[in-house]
Amino acid sequence: MDDRFADLDRRAGLGGGEERLRRQRDAGKLTARERIDLLFDAGTFEEIDKFVTHRCLDFGMADQVIPGDGVVSGHGRINGRLAYAFAQDFTVFGGSLSETNAAKIVKIMDLAAKMGAPVIGLNDSGGARIQEGVASLAGYADIFLRNTLCSGVIPQISAIMGPCAGGAVYSPAITDFTIMVKETSYMFVTGPDVIRTVTHEQVTKEELGGAMTHNERSGVAHFAVENDQECILLIRELLSFMPNNNVDDPPRIESSDPDDREDEALDSIVPASPNQPYDMLDVIHAVVDEHYFLEVHQHYARNIVVGFARLGGRPVGIVANQPACLAGTLDIDASVKGARFVRFCDAFNIPLVTFEDVPGFLPGTVQEYGGIIRHGAKLLFAFAEATVPKLTVITRKAYGGAYCVMSSKHIRTDANFAWPGAEIAVMGAEGAVNILYKRDLDAAKDVNAARAAKIAEYREKFANPYVAAQKGFIDEIIRPRQTRRKLITALATLETKRDKNPPKKHGNIPL
Repeated sequence: MDDRFADLDRRAGLGGGEERLRRQRDAGKLTARERIDLLFDAGTFEEIDKFVTHRCLDFGMADQVIPGDGVVSGHGRINGRLAYAFAQDFTVFGGSLSETNAAKIVKIMDLAAKMGAPVIGLNDSGGARIQEGVASLAGYADIFLRNTLCSGVIPQISAIMGPCAGGAVYSPAITDFTIMVKETSYMFVTGPDVIRTVTHEQVTKEELGGAMTHNERSGVAHFAVENDQECILLIRELLSFMPNNNVDDPPRIESSDPDDREDEALDSIVPASPNQPYDMLDVIHAVVDEHYFLEVHQHYARNIVVGFARLGGRPVGIVANQPACLAGTLDIDASVKGARFVRFCDAFNIPLVTFEDVPGFLPGTVQEYGGIIRHGAKLLFAFAEATVPKLTVITRKAYGGAYCVMSSKHIRTDANFAWPGAEIAVMGAEGAVNILYKRDLDAAKDVNAARAAKIAEYREKFANPYVAAQKGFIDEIIRPRQTRRKLITALATLETKRDKNPPKKHGNIPL
């Protein structure tokens, strides 16, 4: 019996065999077990269903039985906290999904949900196991159901570390964050060969579904990394900002960065000209703990910035307009990107901090025909629905409907601050003056001088933060250098916040 166990254990550890393991490494990829070992704290991983095998007796499969059946699954500790994971093994039948393979993954997901712990999927698979027919497709559907039921209950992270095609792509698409490895991973519903046959388009795997394609163009992936090692380390870093589940609070750490630290550079970071750009990332880095910001969706919809940081040791989700790209306007992609991130933070009790400098929604037929009204409403819906502590800092422009959308006081934001040079108005001064004072300008002898005077008058009467503060829409006008201290103080005050939405099955967000 001992000899049989030792043999099974050895075969499971070898996956598809030494030659296939060598080819995996030669391709610049870690093996499934190497990935698992790197993901979990040393010595904590406990494997489940190590000796499970497939049940297919057709197409010569009865003679090809490998313990584990192409997926390594189990639980362990990541940064000392319980987590569950599965790693598809491309060396075993190309990592293809079988009935028993899927059952192992489903078991892990069910256990993660019961224990209230994150689940991580390391994807490296050629797709459904053709020999098993509809049984393998049923396995995908079983996984999709768990992804959906676990959404908003436990964090779900997908790493694409090889091929992920066909129906397999929909599991990562449902999860919270997707990481892709450059050069060695790709995702697509339909491959280049089929596309070439059906539409006559010539496209490579990398162009169609590579890491940068999905990070820059489609927005399907949230991160692009250089190799497997960087991918695993990023997963561990991501989890450090998240609670284990939707009823826990995010993990707090001790910070050596003083809460009352002030950065004088913030007082002059916004240019005097309202049309001159600046980098909002400089503002974020100056304010957060240790100047560290983990940006999410860095390459997609660059006119809005989202990501994780800490303030006073507390994890926060940051949403910020980016004046350095499209003047910080909101467009379709930015709205969707922001809405998804806001909803994640709200689901997992992560406070939201918004840095606002937005001149409005991007105009044009492309945006209108593409449904900017519907997509912009997603961001509005997400902020309005969120019940976590919400803080907003208006650094410069807050115009029109975009002012309302970007976590304004009117949609239950708890603390709204503005810098002294902020402009809060229906529209920019130049456009407003052309409408409000058209007759005066037409009658003026020196139109330019008259317009400049009216612009100054408009800003004095309507577009400064003091008007909004008088109405209670801004809680306090602060010096930029005070931003860090004010946010940390507000977060401490809101630590016991309790808010809820009306009882309902779920809202009908405008999809």
